[in-house]
Amino acid sequence: MTTREVEHEITVGAPAPAVYRLLAEVVNWPRIFPPTIHVDQVERSGDEERIRIWATAGDEAKNWTSRRTLDPDGLRITFRQETSAPPVAAMGGAWIIEPLGERDSRVRLLHDYRAVDDDPAGLAWIDDAVDRNSRSELAALRTNVEAAHAAEDLTFSFTDSVTVTGGAKDLFDFVDEAGRWAERLPHVASVRLTEDTPGLQTLEMDTRAKDGSTHTTKSYRVTFPHHRIAYKQVTLPALLTLHTGIWTFEETANGAVASSQHTVTLNTGNIAAVLGPEATTDDARKYVHTALSTNSLATLGHAKEYAEGLAGERG
Repeated sequence: MTTREVEHEITVGAPAPAVYRLLAEVVNWPRIFPPTIHVDQVERSGDEERIRIWATAGDEAKNWTSRRTLDPDGLRITFRQETSAPPVAAMGGAWIIEPLGERDSRVRLLHDYRAVDDDPAGLAWIDDAVDRNSRSELAALRTNVEAAHAAEDLTFSFTDSVTVTGGAKDLFDFVDEAGRWAERLPHVASVRLTEDTPGLQTLEMDTRAKDGSTHTTKSYRVTFPHHRIAYKQVTLPALLTLHTGIWTFEETANGAVASSQHTVTLNTGNIAAVLGPEATTDDARKYVHTALSTNSLATLGHAKEYAEGLAGERG
């Protein structure tokens, strides 16, 4: 079997411990690395953890499970895919952070991998995906670490919720079945939903604004029946550099609760062009919050009607 070993590196204008912490907190990777859609920490014991990652590789969305060993003293994180997605037969490597003085560090990203059946075409595909994703991840890492303090007030989260006299599963189904949103949601003009891998969806839709105009969005979604749907929007409006979110559905003593949580980062370079030369960061924050909440609450309202209608039919 042919095992390929490759290494990529980049210099970051931030202290090595800060870079290590960013890499160790893998739940934040969708905010940091463009290919990453969602990460779940499956289990943790001491410095060992098991994680499941959903990410794009080329034009495809893949998911895999990895085991990681965290070494905060050595500023090293080793990883090994537990379950790889074809054409990958095996994949592992390490992040190594080396101090370059007090303010800078070198980040080395190592990979070793094999292709299913030693297939040359599969190996070439992995070569290309690893090279592209590694360069993208390292560039994004540098950008996000160096901009962390400056952008701290540009990233924010908010949640909208409804309480429903109905079942959490019915609420989940309404959001999961986004392919029917054009007939169920007045603000959705058209929709294209694909789910080639169970639980991993690609959602493209044209949404109507209040002025009658439409805009197209594309998101990757990861579904966890029947309680959670996580997503990352990959076609972003001018005012955003990031938009991730999680729909949650739970049974409570007062009824089922459906929530829509958004995390966004503002693109300050476009505020004047979109909102006018006098607009401030606070104006942009309010504008984005209002726009996203309006659509979320509309969707949640129709999900509530759907679930309560089914509950009524069941008596």
